[in-house]
Parts: sequence; C-alpha cells; structure tokens
Amino acid sequence: MNRLRSLPRPLRQGSATAVSDSRRAAWVTHAANGIPGALAWLSVCVAVWGALSARRALLWSTALLAAYLALRFVLAGLAWARGLRLIRQWERYDWRAEYDCRERARSLAWQAVHHLVLLPSANESEALLSRSLDRLAAWPDAARAMTVVLAMEGSDPAAGDRAARLQQRYADRFRHVLATHHPANLPGEVRGKSANLAWATRHARQVLVDQEGYPPEQIVVTVMDADTLWHPAYFDCLTTLFATDDQRYTTFWQAPIRYQGNIWTAHWLMRPLHAQASAWELAYLAAPWWQALPMSSYSLSLCLLDNSGGWATDAVADEWHMYVRSFRAQQGRLRLQPIFLPSLVHIVSADTVLRTLLARFRQSIRHAWGAEEIGHALGNAVNAQGWRLALRVAHDHLLAGAGAVLLGLGTQLPVLLAPAWWRAQLSSAPFLLLQASLLTVSAVSVIFWWGDWRSRPAPQAFERRPFLNELLGLLLLPALTALCVTLPLLIAHTCLLLGQRPRFQAAPKE
Repeated sequence: MNRLRSLPRPLRQGSATAVSDSRRAAWVTHAANGIPGALAWLSVCVAVWGALSARRALLWSTALLAAYLALRFVLAGLAWARGLRLIRQWERYDWRAEYDCRERARSLAWQAVHHLVLLPSANESEALLSRSLDRLAAWPDAARAMTVVLAMEGSDPAAGDRAARLQQRYADRFRHVLATHHPANLPGEVRGKSANLAWATRHARQVLVDQEGYPPEQIVVTVMDADTLWHPAYFDCLTTLFATDDQRYTTFWQAPIRYQGNIWTAHWLMRPLHAQASAWELAYLAAPWWQALPMSSYSLSLCLLDNSGGWATDAVADEWHMYVRSFRAQQGRLRLQPIFLPSLVHIVSADTVLRTLLARFRQSIRHAWGAEEIGHALGNAVNAQGWRLALRVAHDHLLAGAGAVLLGLGTQLPVLLAPAWWRAQLSSAPFLLLQASLLTVSAVSVIFWWGDWRSRPAPQAFERRPFLNELLGLLLLPALTALCVTLPLLIAHTCLLLGQRPRFQAAPKE
C-alpha cells in the first residue's frame, strides 16, 4: 500500500536500533506488569501495619488520599456539566450543512468517505446484533458508504448460521455485509476483542482495498461492541470531521458512552454503579485538564491503523493498546477528538441478584486486566509525551486498585482493632478532612446518578422505573464499588503480578 507522505516512516524492523528498542520495550513491559499488584498488596500491608502501629500516620494518609479523590470528583463534576452542554450544542448541528461551511482546501469529498464498521461478537444473540445493525442502517448513506463486518468468534458453534442470516437480512441496507470467523486457540493469541479485530480487519481490507480498489486514505474504521447503539447523527458528524480535518490520519474519534441501552430491563442494583461510569467517561472527554483515551467504541483512519501495525493479537484492552501503539508509531503526533454525540450500550444483567453481581464481577476482572497497558505504555515511552501517556494509563488503575485498598482498609481496620482510639479522633483535623472528602464524593455521586436518570430514554410499555429501588442501590454504592470494582481489580492485578492470563468470558447483557 502507498503511504501518505504526511505519515512518519515506520521503524525499520531489520535494523539494530529497532531490535534493541523492541527488547527494551519487552523487558520494561514484563517488569511493569507487576507494578499494580505489588502496590495493591503493599497497600494491604501498610494498612495493617498502620492500624497496629502507626494509626495517626495512617489516618492522615487516608485523609489526604480521600481529599485527592474528592478533588477529582469535583473536577469531574465540572467537566461532566461542560460535557452535557456540549452534547446539547452538537445535537443541534446539521452536520451535512456543517461540512459545506468548513474550509475545504484540504478536504475529501463527502461522497468519497467510506465507513468500515467492525462489529465483534462473542455468543451475543441474533436479536441483540439486529438491534445494533438496525441503528447502523438508519444512517441515510449506509447503503452507499458503509461496510459492516460481522466479526464472529469461531469457538461459537452457532456463529456461522447466525452470521449468514444477518448477511441475508441486511444485504441491501449496507454497501457490504461481510462475515469473518476468528479461529480459536491460535498460537500467540489472547482470546478477546483485539485478536478478533485483527483477524476481521485483514479480511475486510482484502475485500475493500485489494479487490474493489477503495483508496485507504478514504476509509475510516469504526469499532463497536455488539450492543452499541450509535447516536443518529454520529456518522454524519464523523464523515464531516474526517473529510475536513487535515489531521485525520493522526486522530482517534470517541463518543461518550451511556450505559442505557437496556436501562429499564437491567437489574436496578447495577444502574447507580453504571451511572457513575457514564458520568466519568463524559468527564474525561470534556475536561481540558485531563487526557482522554479511547473506550470500547471508537473510530480511526485505515491509514493510521496500517501505519501502527493494526490491533495486537495478544492484548486484552484493544482500545488502549491500539492508542499506545499508534502514539509510538506517530512519534507522539496523535490526538483524540471527542464527538459529543453519546452512544448507548448495555448494562451487565442477569435474572437474579447473585448472577448479576457475578457477571459484573467477572467483567470487571477482564477490564482490570487492561493494567498490562501500563507496562506497554512505559515500554514504548520514547519522549516526555510518552511518559505522560504512561502516567495517564497507570493513574486510574493504581487509584482504583492500590488507592482504593488503602482507603478502604485504612479507614476500617482502626475502627475494628482500636475503637477507643478511633472515637478519640472524631474531632481531629485528619478525621474531619476525611469526612468532608467522603461527603463531597457522595454528593457528586448523587448528582451523577440524578443526571443519568434524567437523560435516560423513555421506558417501553413493559418496562418500569423503580425509583425507590435505585435509591437503595445508591445507598449501597460504596459496597457495590468495593465488590464489583476494587476486589476484581485486586484479583486481576495479583494475577498479572504472578504472570497469569485471564480466561475470556463474554458478560451477559440481555
């Protein structure tokens, strides 16, 4: 394939420098994989030792950590409010008219842009996939300018028949409906979304570029989950941004995610927890003071994908791994452009409370395995920007893992082991700081939940709004966070420390 001159030349794989860099990156990655687990268990030891021998120091440590967490929640609340305002503004735009208004000296023609949409599936039902395909097909130009790849897992015995039925049903609603079947247990692969995307992209590229002659420079690739419901204006907006931006080949595009696709049929216990996740993902996109990273469903050019080597077959977190690879391939000349048109995805849900909690627990373990991207980012940090990216990747994992362990145990163990001493601290400065910080976190969490409640789609006739139940879920939010977020992170980080790999399990969402 012909490379664009604007793209940096990839490293020569045969050179001694490339080999040396590769070995250094592999060593750093391997060594750094143990950092999250080591710090998490160090936090356990510090909390136990502090509760026994250094209670005052432990109290100050937890108070300062809680104050930092409260500050982050306040900043997230401000960014979330800004994001809601931007969503209202972006939803009012006519993006086709916006294309005509933009400076077009270096633009692609709207009609020249082709969308390659990758829809990975691991045992999801035909009804769920049909719902996602219906939303894609609602884009007015889908039949002319959109190719959908049903990226099925070969380990699913029913995937072939399911894909064939969907291909037949949607053949006239898209330019192409392709189906790929990713084989199980390929050497060197980690089963999951990233390996599936790598397999599907190779097949799609053969069809679109090699056989039909689509120029790679005109193809924008969109990755989605099987349950993603894109905003009706997303592809109009993406087409305009891709066609008119002279940085289109060094950009990721990301829409905020709202966990509302099955909001009224999902278990009420999970709704407040996912309301927090929706708010934080919008806050990261809208905050000028934080660096956003791609999450779950995102878009990038085929040229950027080619130049970065495509998706890794041994990665768990496809989006962060791809971003770090692209960052290195572009020598830091990479950005993430928010698209403030929210997409809806499903909440993990099952038919009973215990099964729902277990499903969410397992999903969190898989997500927490993305901590291996800390080592990947450190191993590929070649300049100051790379080190900042590595710090950004590490921060959330370490705060939600080691930080949460220290905060939880550091506040509870002294109560259990030295209740008299704890009562004597009720008017002390660190105790008051701790309580004020936790109240701030709680207040912002309630605001996030209330905003999520107001933004939800209207329920269908058979769905209910169990308001009082959700209030109970809101009261249980600290316990749910510990059970469904902190504990899975501790397990995943420990496994990573011990060099173990997770077993891929698709979470039930129907």
